Amino acid sequence: MLNIEIPTMLFQLGAFIVLMLLVSKFALRPILNTMKQRQDHIESQIKAAEQNRLDAEKLIEEQKEALKQARQEAKEIIERAKAQKEREAEEIIRKAQERAERMIQEATTEIQREKEKALASLRDEVGALSVQLASKMLEKELDQKGQAQLVNRYLEQVGRLQ
Repeated sequence: MLNIEIPTMLFQLGAFIVLMLLVSKFALRPILNTMKQRQDHIESQIKAAEQNRLDAEKLIEEQKEALKQARQEAKEIIERAKAQKEREAEEIIRKAQERAERMIQEATTEIQREKEKALASLRDEVGALSVQLASKMLEKELDQKGQAQLVNRYLEQVGRLQ
C-alpha cells in the first residue's frame, strides 16, 4: 500500500519550506517589488494622463472662451464699422445736400442778379424807346400843331387879305 516514511516526508517538507523561503527571499520579493514599482508607475502614469486630460479640457475651455471673445470682438468691430459707415454716409449725404442747397442758392442769386440786370436793361431800353416814341409822337404833334398853326396863320393872313 502506501509506504509513507515519516523522516522522508519531514525532510521533503523541510526542503520545501527552505525552498519556499529562498524563493520568497530571492525571487518572490524582487518580483513583488518589481510588480509594486510597475503598479506605482502605471498609477502615476494614469494620474498624469488624467491630469493631462483635465489640463487639455481646461485648455479647450480657455480656447473656446478666447474664440467666443474673439467672435464677440469681431462682431463689435463689424457693428462699429457699420455705424461708422452709416455716419459717414449720412455726413456725405448732408454735405451733398448742403452743397446742393448752396448751389441752388447761388443759382437763385445769379438768376435774381440776371433778372435785375435784364430788368434794368429792359428799363433802359423801354426808357430809350419811350423817349424815341415820345419824340416821334411830339414830332408828329408838332407837325400837326405846326400844320394847324400854319393853317391858322395862313387863314389869318388870308383873312387879312380879304
